[in-house]
Amino acid sequence: MIASPEITPEVIASHGLSPSEYDVVVNGLGREPTYTELGVFSVMWSEHCSYKSSRIHLKRLPTTGPRVVIGPGENAGVVDIGDGLCVCFKMESHNHPSYIEPYQGAATGVGGILRDVFTMGARPIALMDSLRFGRLEHPKTRALVQGVVAGIGGYGNCMGIPTVAGETRFDESYDGNCLVNAFCAGLVHKDRIFLGTTGGPGNKVFYVGAGTGRDGIHGATMASASFDEDSDEKRPTVQVGDPFQEKLLLEACLELMGMDVLVGIQDMGAAGMTSSSVEMAGRAGMGLRLALDQVPMRETGMTPYEILLSESQERMLLVIQPGKEAKVFEVFAKWDLRCAEVGTVTDDGVWRCTWHGEEVAAIPVDILTEAAPKYNRPQAPRGVAPSVPDDLVPPADLGAVLLQLMGSPDVCDKRWIWRQYDHQVGTDTEIGPGLDAALVRVKGTKKHLGFVVDSNGHHVWADPYVGTAGQVAECVRNLACVGCEPVGLSDCMNFGNPQLPEVMWEFSRSVDGMAWACGELEVPVISGNVSLYNQTGEASILPTPGLAMVGLFEGERPPVRGRWTEGKRVALLGGPGTHLGASLYLREVHGLRKVGSPPPVDFDVERRLNQALRALVRGGIVEVAHDCSDGGLAVALAECALEVGAELSLDDGSAGALFGEDHGRAVIAYDPSREAEVRAVVEAAGVPLSRLGFTGGDRLVLLAGGPVVDVAVADLRDRWENTFPAWAG
Repeated sequence: MIASPEITPEVIASHGLSPSEYDVVVNGLGREPTYTELGVFSVMWSEHCSYKSSRIHLKRLPTTGPRVVIGPGENAGVVDIGDGLCVCFKMESHNHPSYIEPYQGAATGVGGILRDVFTMGARPIALMDSLRFGRLEHPKTRALVQGVVAGIGGYGNCMGIPTVAGETRFDESYDGNCLVNAFCAGLVHKDRIFLGTTGGPGNKVFYVGAGTGRDGIHGATMASASFDEDSDEKRPTVQVGDPFQEKLLLEACLELMGMDVLVGIQDMGAAGMTSSSVEMAGRAGMGLRLALDQVPMRETGMTPYEILLSESQERMLLVIQPGKEAKVFEVFAKWDLRCAEVGTVTDDGVWRCTWHGEEVAAIPVDILTEAAPKYNRPQAPRGVAPSVPDDLVPPADLGAVLLQLMGSPDVCDKRWIWRQYDHQVGTDTEIGPGLDAALVRVKGTKKHLGFVVDSNGHHVWADPYVGTAGQVAECVRNLACVGCEPVGLSDCMNFGNPQLPEVMWEFSRSVDGMAWACGELEVPVISGNVSLYNQTGEASILPTPGLAMVGLFEGERPPVRGRWTEGKRVALLGGPGTHLGASLYLREVHGLRKVGSPPPVDFDVERRLNQALRALVRGGIVEVAHDCSDGGLAVALAECALEVGAELSLDDGSAGALFGEDHGRAVIAYDPSREAEVRAVVEAAGVPLSRLGFTGGDRLVLLAGGPVVDVAVADLRDRWENTFPAWAG
């Protein structure tokens, strides 16, 4: 008999279960749980695994479409891109672990999202990340940035998967809770997709990959609670990654998938062996019997509780057809990986675990899955942000303002980050980090996949519904700037404590804004992740729904670039803008951090603009296509003018016209000889076109009756390129 601690109210609370939730456990089992079973309920009913505060809201998202093969609910979503090929992708968070242990937290976040994709049978082809850190002057920020970036690069580079895009922002709300969202996409043949299921009774359960240790125990529970002054003591709950082991695991699993052996496969991610086995059984309506003493272990004296809750990395659970066991052992021996038969599928619907023949857990699967708590938590609108002051006086030197914005943390060049990532490995990256979206070819075809990740917590804080809808619209515009139309979206919903009514209102309204925009722009949400309790003490992060969108087009690679060359005409697609609410300009120049509403979204305008952009880019008509977003029109123009200047005429030279962040606009540059082609495309789409002037020289001059901005290209480039490296060291 295994000795276990007495289950007291204090022990129950330490496992993250409320008294009412514990009562449901007792009633469901018809008895008190064992200590091992209590640990299982703790992780399976954690916010991270059960989505108990978010599940009812996520059902409002559009998840189907003509290209959708697999939507939310599996390890990753799958979209059909034609000719028997599919793209499989997902984004997930590793926020709390990355704050506690930046290198390993970020590295294992990459490892986990890679496994989510290749467990579907897909070979990973692209990674992205979305990062949030506190103020540059905060004492922890530099170390967090350095550790997280090194962890992402270290794992992805060793795996040989290109990190093709990403975005990084800074705000005081992330001082005590950074965000690390990792995305992976892979290619899979439509007839070779694998699911996380056990199939029928008698199938064999195999454990493959690295040995189980004590790292990561209760990681899912830790990720389902706010931080406090003792957060650093949670360091043991952070997993330790080994990318070389994962590379072997990837190749071994893909080799096995080419044989008629597998029934189902699941990554051991959050909650480790517990969640993978329970979820597989739940999807099939089956039970499981697991012999925990057969699990490969790398530490001595481990208990069933520790084995089940360990989140050691680079492990998978396979379900194999009876009689095919020898092939599994042969493949994993070839790749020098651990492999053990640890269980059998049963038809009684009960998840059972034994330890040297003694039963240590026996829980009906549906209690762990379907009976998990689902909360419709109270909501309370936070109220509207204060309006932009009518008497706001802009600085006299708007050129100096532009230089200030170009060097601001959210705009300045982040190549210090992405140069630590290998974004060309695999030889398929056509457009890497630095443009509106990345572009990756599908080898052997004329297909190109576009990738973009974006989030603007300031817009979402100001109005969760409109702000989130605007993010979706911006992602679609970014893809249009490289010629792609969207095929699907994966979200990572980063919010504070859901037990606070204002946070729950932010979350619910953000979901509705995403649903509205995705419906209007026909973008299905095929996968995603929710990360709540991103809060330290009373300080919650900005509501930060991270959006990763994938696009597609077929044809020759578009010859778009990010910077102007000499002698090109510059034009603005879309109408004028003056919306300064929730803008970078207000924050950086006037110190007004939470002031004004986000810019409204007109989806008819967005659809027509995207139609024009895709036609111009795919036809090779334009040389540069760049959407207007953070910092408005002036920053968009400056980002294009980092090699060659221009003299451009504007109808309005006000601060609002220069720095307003209105949606539905993009800057294009093209050879004057192609004027007729440009005109034909924009007229067919019904998009306003304002010809601003021509590129050339070494200064960016913006005229509105007279010069309103006149800055040297060298100064723009210096401010943009050197700010971040000087800070990061």
